[in-house]
Amino acid sequence: MTHLTNKISAVIPFYNERKSIKETIDRTLPFVLKVFAINDGSTDGGEYEVPDDPRVILINLSHNHGKGTALNKGFNLSIGEGFDYTVTLDADLQHPPELIPNLLNVISEDIIIGNRLNDNSKMPLQRKMSNSITSFLLSKKTKQIILDSQCGFRVYRTAILPDILPSFTGFEAESEILINAARHNYKIGFREIPAIYGDEESKMKSFQAIKGFIKVMFL
Repeated sequence: MTHLTNKISAVIPFYNERKSIKETIDRTLPFVLKVFAINDGSTDGGEYEVPDDPRVILINLSHNHGKGTALNKGFNLSIGEGFDYTVTLDADLQHPPELIPNLLNVISEDIIIGNRLNDNSKMPLQRKMSNSITSFLLSKKTKQIILDSQCGFRVYRTAILPDILPSFTGFEAESEILINAARHNYKIGFREIPAIYGDEESKMKSFQAIKGFIKVMFL
């Protein structure tokens, strides 16, 4: 099993996730050697809920820079420590950490992304529509089949990260990463995961997300 024989880190960016950050990290730790928890300028004191564990490295950014910036910070830490694989997941428990082994098992691609669209009955209609559109456009752009472009539950071969680091700072960074990967002929694959949505308000603002995605498409 890949997850037992390789050095794996997890990058968990978070912004005002006080209710769920501790549980997310606690449930992630059994499957990785280290967690890089990137506090993207939270104002709810969520950083104080991060477990006091030597395997958890907390990075506090001075203000809310955006998910792309937080991911870059975590990616560079994982690169610097020489991990074989880098897992990313959101801190709101939309991504079950227990499925990390499913993403890592028998990897033949350079990037593995969770695919929620086979089980999207619980996904808000607006998110379902935007995800379908962006996934279709990115498939055309990258000339690879992109099933779920907006899912942040991913596994990267750490060795490729220097080639695909995003320049955009917001949520559009995750689309930019896929374009960068395709330009380097890296293979992108998908593994089915459930779509989990609670009552929390999405951090992704529609207008800003669309504006950022359009800019990425012109790269």
